[in-house]
Amino acid sequence: MKERFSSFSQRENYAVTKWNKFLWWLATAEKELLQDCVIDRNRYAIIGTTVLGTWLFATIAWGYFFYIATHTILASILLGIFMGGMILIIDRALIKGISKWNKNKFLPLAFRGILAIAIGTFMAQPALLYLFDKEIHVQISLDNEQKKKEKLVQITTVYATEKKELTDKKIILQQQIDERYKTMIAARNNFIAEADGTGGTKKIGLKDIALAKQKEYEHSAIEYQNIVTTTLPQLKTIDSTLNAIAIATNQEQILFATLLNDGFLTRIEALNNLLKTNTALQFRYYLLVFILLMIELMPVLSKTILPAGTYEEKVLLREKLEKTLVQQNIQHEQEVKELYNQLSTQQNKHSLQQFFAEITKQKNEKILQELNQPDITTIDESWNNIKRSMLLKEEI
Repeated sequence: MKERFSSFSQRENYAVTKWNKFLWWLATAEKELLQDCVIDRNRYAIIGTTVLGTWLFATIAWGYFFYIATHTILASILLGIFMGGMILIIDRALIKGISKWNKNKFLPLAFRGILAIAIGTFMAQPALLYLFDKEIHVQISLDNEQKKKEKLVQITTVYATEKKELTDKKIILQQQIDERYKTMIAARNNFIAEADGTGGTKKIGLKDIALAKQKEYEHSAIEYQNIVTTTLPQLKTIDSTLNAIAIATNQEQILFATLLNDGFLTRIEALNNLLKTNTALQFRYYLLVFILLMIELMPVLSKTILPAGTYEEKVLLREKLEKTLVQQNIQHEQEVKELYNQLSTQQNKHSLQQFFAEITKQKNEKILQELNQPDITTIDESWNNIKRSMLLKEEI
């Protein structure tokens, strides 16, 4: 409902709505002073609206951030409300420090600017994560594959020395077996060729030469069998160790894959990788950061840009009035206390004089009674009795 302007004599009839009271509270305005300032009512309602917008934006942004981090709706809502409340407290404190009469009015603006840059830059990231969620998840998939490759290289590097030693040892052992096998085959072929006359002396019937080559072949076969017997267990051990390394590498890869996620830092990393390669996203990122900075700065900017009106004058005069009244009240209280102390001292003096006057009468009577006692033999004895029972001690 549109408000009508009223005359000065009727301004006290202005009814403040609860909504306006709430906006004025957000703008840190005093309702009792503001409700009669016709122009400033709207100004401080605008300031309160900017504070409300920043508050709601901070609550939603922080809530989304905590949801990405925790994936818990209740915790995200509660933490978002808490952080939004902290932003609200900071905004109200800074707005309260900005006034026409404050010589350091640029200090809150500078401080809020630094805070807005920090918060705005940070809060731009959850907003971008929300706006480009699909593209970021595609980048996360690519980044995770690259991380798997890098992890495999790291694991391979860890086992590289041991694996190379085992492989080299296996090659040497296998070469030894192959050499013995070749020697045995060559001895067998020589024996067969000598026996059937196709090789060697090529004379059938030279039994001694054939028997010698047969013994050489049998000796080579025994040596081959011996080296196979001693080397095969070592080869099996090496193969088993290499197989265990392969299994361990595979298990570590599987475990690493289970640790990959789409949490906040993972998404931020994917966002950074997108920013490096995607110029369209770069433009929108910096544009969004600028917009968020303006949202963060809205309360302080609105309080700084809007002109000061009668409300600021009333605040200044009211503060001077309260200071004057406080000083006068303290002075009056001091005067009353001084008068009380003065009259109390006079009354105490009068009472003390009456007290000693009565005491003097009683002391004179007691002194006469003491001197008239029949059992007193000396004056010193009488004086001691009087001194002990009737003389007063001085105050310390």
